[in-house]
Parts: sequence; structure tokens; C-alpha cells
Amino acid sequence: MSAQYDLIVIGSGPGGYVAAIRASQLGLKVGVVEVAELGGICLNWGCIPTKALLKSAQVFEYIEHAKDYGIDVKDATADFGSMIKRSRDVAAGMSKGVQFLFRKNKIDIIEGFGKLLKGKKVEVTNSKKEKTTYEAKHIIIATGGRARELPNLKIDDKKIIGYRKAMVLEKQPASMVVVGSGAIGVEFAYFYSSIGTKVTIVEFLPRIVPNEDEEISKQLERNYKKAGINIMVNSSVESVDTSGNGCKVKVKTAAGMETLECDIVLSAVGYSPNLENIGLEEVGVKVDKNRVMVDEFYRTNVEGVYAIGDIVSGPALAHVASAEGIICVEKIAGHHPEPLNYNNIPGCTYCQPEIASVGYTEKQAKDAGYEVKVGKFPFTASGKAKAAGASDGFVKVIFDAKYGEWLGAHMIGSNVTEMIAEVVVARKLETTGHEIIKSVHPHPTMSEAIMEAAAAAYNEVIHL
Repeated sequence: MSAQYDLIVIGSGPGGYVAAIRASQLGLKVGVVEVAELGGICLNWGCIPTKALLKSAQVFEYIEHAKDYGIDVKDATADFGSMIKRSRDVAAGMSKGVQFLFRKNKIDIIEGFGKLLKGKKVEVTNSKKEKTTYEAKHIIIATGGRARELPNLKIDDKKIIGYRKAMVLEKQPASMVVVGSGAIGVEFAYFYSSIGTKVTIVEFLPRIVPNEDEEISKQLERNYKKAGINIMVNSSVESVDTSGNGCKVKVKTAAGMETLECDIVLSAVGYSPNLENIGLEEVGVKVDKNRVMVDEFYRTNVEGVYAIGDIVSGPALAHVASAEGIICVEKIAGHHPEPLNYNNIPGCTYCQPEIASVGYTEKQAKDAGYEVKVGKFPFTASGKAKAAGASDGFVKVIFDAKYGEWLGAHMIGSNVTEMIAEVVVARKLETTGHEIIKSVHPHPTMSEAIMEAAAAAYNEVIHL
């Protein structure tokens, strides 16, 4: 049995489902192969449910500090089970939303595990182990990634867990060691710490959130230590003994070996792309360093086969996968899309305080040979931040001293993940620092800090 499509997409995450919808809008007959829930990891086990958990934690923190706002609240407790349930309900609702969009755009859902066959075919094995072959003029692989496992930190989903289990634990642990301090690590550290779990972060590199600007890392470390989170940098987990009631975690530090005791170890050490058993070798698709090799329009070396998202090189972010999917299908449909500028991709981390950044860090800009102008504006000087009780953090901007090009921006504070888009659009439009200074920002807002930071870079700042 065989069915014919213009395009088959393998995977329905933020790369796959967005590519499918855009392709349908452009008049292509589309089928999407999905072995699990529509929406992929992002909607079901990543971006969306984690933000629901983090919002619960933030609300709980507000209640705990209600007195600071002149409100007296007695006996507030965090109901861990209800927080988990709300998160799962939010994820389920979003997945249903993708189902609706597929119906609206007349996209076929093909349930099962997809594997490439030669001759532009996809073999799909359903839950009953029945195999069906589908044909398509074009095939996009969008199979995403999963939590990476370290050899000495094997995930058993009981005492050593990955991010998926961290979202659905049966009961709140009294203590937790988080291994890795990227976005996933620091977000879960904040969530669990805020509801009363004793949290230790172990980071191999010299600072937490190591991909961020150095000043951002320092600010977050100060905030986390103030919140009672223990932070160990330049440290690595050598082994975990799970034979007793809890975990004994051997950590190698600069000062020697140390043993930590906890209920749960959360491994948050990155991700691995899902490339196994999908037919890449049989069809001859080139892979390098565990990433599918593609050109700027996501074409592989095999004609008619494309790859997007976490399985290709570039940031493993939902919005990157979506942008790649749109560019890919627009090229397939005969349009002339612009290749993606990977230096203008915003990154957001939803701990408290939030982190948002785009472009070069100060060090990267200097290493690239730029003479830079740097401006900073702290939220302690922001009227809106003070009124909101959210004066931790700052906005830092970096400009090229010669031409005024906006090289990068780095923010830490309340709601900065909503502010970073201004910088992304401005950089896309090749806006200079002076144009930002002369763009009137509303008062009082957190976003004024962007204008003030730009003014600080040019010695024109008013409120510092």
C-alpha cells in the first residue's frame, strides 16, 4: 500500500509542524509522520510545560513575599502534584492546538515511526508493528533531540533523571543535585528551589550559564546563592551511588573529591540528536559529528531529502527549527527566501531573574576584532522595576565603535525574555545605537532600559 505526497515531514515538533503548515499554505499536499505526541518535545516535554511549572513557582514566590507589596497572606503551601497537573494540562491543550491547525490546513497525520527508503519513500511502522510505505517528491527530516547521557551518569528515571521525568515526578524531592547549568539546568534549579527543595548545581565549566556574557553569569550566580542554591563550578560528577535510600554523588572539584547526598540527581548536560534507525545510512545522507550536513536551504546531499532543527548544526532552539522549516519549504515551493542569520538568533532562559541575549558577547566582539562601545543600565535605576519589586539585573548593549552597528545585547531581569525581540528586529534592520536613543520608549516600562543602555554606551544616559 502506498500514498503519494508533495512533502512528507518526519517529526511534528516546532520544526516539523511549522514546516508542514507553511508548505500547505503554499499549495503542497503534506503528510506528517509522528511516533508520539503532536508538537514534539517543545510542546509536550520542553518549552511549554516547563514554562507552566516556572509560572507556578513564580506565583508561589509572589505569595511568599506578599508582605513586600502590603498584602498579608497566611499559610500558603506549594501543592507539588497540582503544579505538575497544571503543567501537563497546558501541554495537552497546546498539542490539541496543533491537531486543529493540521485539520485546518488539510495536513495528514501519519502515526508511527518514520524511516527513509531509497527513491523518495518513507516507511512508517505503527504501534501494531504494521509497515506502510509512502512516497513524496520531498522529504524533510525533523526528528529533534533527546537528553544526552554521560557514561558515568546513566539515567534510570528513578534516582537519576532527565528533564522529562523532572516534569512528572510523583513527589517533590527534599534535595536535588542538578548536573549542568545551561537553560534546562538553571530553570529546574529555580523551580525546585523556589518550592523548598534543597538544590546544588554542579557545572564543569568555570561559570554557570557558560554561553552567556560573563556579567550575566555573575549576576545569576549572586541571585541563586542569595536564594539558597549551592553552586559548584569547575566541578564534575565522577559517579553516583544509588544503592541506598538516596544518592551519594562523588564530585571532583579543584580542591579535591567531595561527596554530596541527595534524593534525586537531574542530568541536564545537553542533548543528542535523534538520528538512529531513520534510514540515513541506507539512503546515503551525509552526517558529520552527529549532525546531518545541509546547505543554507537545508538540502542534504541526497536530492529531495532535507533536514532541519536539532539534527543539523546550529542552536537547538524551537524558534530556530521553525525558522529553518519555513525557509526550507519556501525554497521547495520555488520562492526565494533569505538564508537564516544565525548571529541574530535570540536565546532565552526562563529562570528568575530571566535571561535573554542575542548577537556577540563583549568578549566575542573583541575577539572578532571589533572596537566596542558598551552600555549598561541596571534595573535598580528603573522606576517600573522598582515599583514591581523586580530591581535585580541589568541590560547590557554592545556597539561597534566605528560604524555604530549593534553587535549584541544581554539582559537579566524580570520579563527580559519579552524585551529581547526589540533588539532582534533592530539588528535585522541594521539600526545604530543613536537610532535607538532617539526612538522614544514608553515610561514607565522595563524596556526603557534598552534605550538607557544604548545612551550609556554613547555617554548620553540620563538616569544614571
